[in-house]
Amino acid sequence: MARVVLAMSGGVDSSVAAHLLLEEGHEVIGVFMRHGEESSQACSVDSGAAGQKSGLPILERPAGQSSNQLLSKRADHKQGCCTASDAADARRVALKMGIPFYALDLQSDFRRIVDYFVDDYLAGRTPNPCVKCNHWIKFGRLFDYADDIGADFVATGHYAQRQNTDSVETNLGESFELRRGRDSQKDQSYALFGIRRDRLARMLLPVGGYEKPKIREIAENLGLGVAGKRDSQEICFVTQGHHSDFVRAKAPKKSADTAGNFTTTDGKIVGQHQGYEAFTVGQRKGLGIALGEPIFVVRIEPETNNVVVGTKNHLARLDFDADEANWLIDPSQIPSEVGIQIRYNGTPKPGRVMISEGDFTRFRVEFKQPELAVAPGQAAVIYENERVLGGGWICG
Repeated sequence: MARVVLAMSGGVDSSVAAHLLLEEGHEVIGVFMRHGEESSQACSVDSGAAGQKSGLPILERPAGQSSNQLLSKRADHKQGCCTASDAADARRVALKMGIPFYALDLQSDFRRIVDYFVDDYLAGRTPNPCVKCNHWIKFGRLFDYADDIGADFVATGHYAQRQNTDSVETNLGESFELRRGRDSQKDQSYALFGIRRDRLARMLLPVGGYEKPKIREIAENLGLGVAGKRDSQEICFVTQGHHSDFVRAKAPKKSADTAGNFTTTDGKIVGQHQGYEAFTVGQRKGLGIALGEPIFVVRIEPETNNVVVGTKNHLARLDFDADEANWLIDPSQIPSEVGIQIRYNGTPKPGRVMISEGDFTRFRVEFKQPELAVAPGQAAVIYENERVLGGGWICG
């Protein structure tokens, strides 16, 4: 029996993951990651609580607050994660299953995610905070806490699979590989490419071998109360309005000077905008300009404040550069032809990867066929069939 730290978000996936781990005979310790935006009202830290381990605070209901108050819906009706309602759901599932449950105060760590989000938009890029959160916090800081309490594994409710290749074990965990989840409609392997290779051996993904309807069925049969809960779809810290409103509120001075022109690819001014942080490559809606044919954002130029627009043909690219690469295999062993996925809900497109000589953190991608809307700031994840080989961040 192994000791497993499980990230419990209050959703159906991590709740069923707890059940599956218990069925396998593991000692499960549930953890709710408190980031200080929505969840703080549900996480009262009692440093002297009985049963506390290694300084991990136990999640308690704030004094004078009822379960119904904790379960109240967000006013904006967005389905995010890490809210007060989620904290209460996770706590209730943990109590039902009889597993210890802790809230980890990650407010300072989460500020790094928010700063990255704001800075990327102001640099004319399209950030992906959920992917960064997986790398930095869920499979980053969570491992630190696992080490503090002597846990063998860290588990989440992601739809991806970690498989043993039955090869010779090494200190880099190379006998394990990361693969797509069984449910192709829910696969989340794209978001996990940044996990350190040496941590694959300590990573558990209990629901990755199931399809979503089956997970909901298990939750219903167990009476967990979360079987019908919607999947999180929103950026958890942008709880109201457009992302650009959030950026302007967090960085009012920097965003005060981002207004500029819409220009065509040949430099013709065709309109004005109030701030380039409101746009992303490939965007069509909300431009407020009409040129007699469908128009898309082709690129963003923060040095001039221009948002360059064009037709669908102008979005097509055969290649791009990426940096901050993370490899889950020896990068010298990358096949000559791979699949490259450049957005969360996309599909890998055939092409090849060329790694910079002497620098495994940078690579260039060449597609076999032109790909649309290659957005700087998004992750480029490399696949060999179902296996994740690694990836990086589109930079040019």
